[in-house]
Amino acid sequence: MNRRTLLAAGVALAMIPAAAMAHGPTRQKVTVTTEVAAEPAEVWAAIGDFQDLTWHPAVVSQSGEGGNEIDATRALYLSDQGAEGPMIAEVLYKYSDEKMSYSYRITEVAVEVLPVTNYSSHLTVMPRDGGGSVVEWRGAFYRGYPNNDPPEELNDEAAIAAVTGVYEAGLQALVERFGEPSS
Repeated sequence: MNRRTLLAAGVALAMIPAAAMAHGPTRQKVTVTTEVAAEPAEVWAAIGDFQDLTWHPAVVSQSGEGGNEIDATRALYLSDQGAEGPMIAEVLYKYSDEKMSYSYRITEVAVEVLPVTNYSSHLTVMPRDGGGSVVEWRGAFYRGYPNNDPPEELNDEAAIAAVTGVYEAGLQALVERFGEPSS
C-alpha cells in the first residue's frame, strides 16, 4: 500500500464513529393486549369498523369515507371543537374481516397531540383459550422530533408513553364494555 491509500483508509476509519453517532431516531414499537369475556365475533362487531373508533374514550367524534376498503380515510376528533380542536387523520392499508384485523397509518397529526411521526398500527381480535377474546393493538413509529437531541416532550420516551396510553385507554374501555374473562 502506498501512503495515499493508507491516508485515505485512515480518514475513512476515523469517520466511522462520527457517522455512527450522527444517526437520527430509531423506530419504536409498542404492543398492548387485553383479554375480554366476549367472544371474538362480538368484539370485532364493536371495533372492526375502520369508520367507527368512537368506542375509544379519547375520540369525541369522527368522519371518514371509504368504509373498510383499502385507502379508506378517517379523521378522529379528540374534543368537542370538531375540526378546530385536536385531530388525527388516518388511512387504512390492510383489512381482513376473516382475520379480524386491520392496519392503518396516521397521515396527519400535530406532535402536540401525539408526539410521533411515521406511525402505523394494527388492531386484531383473537380467540382466547378458555373462551373470550384477546385484543392486540400494536404500532411502530418514530418520535415526534426527527433530529438528534429532541426536547423532552418529543423524545422516544414521550412517544412510547403517549402511544401506550392511547392503546391502554382504548383496551380498558373494551374491558369495561365486555368484562374480564373468568379464569
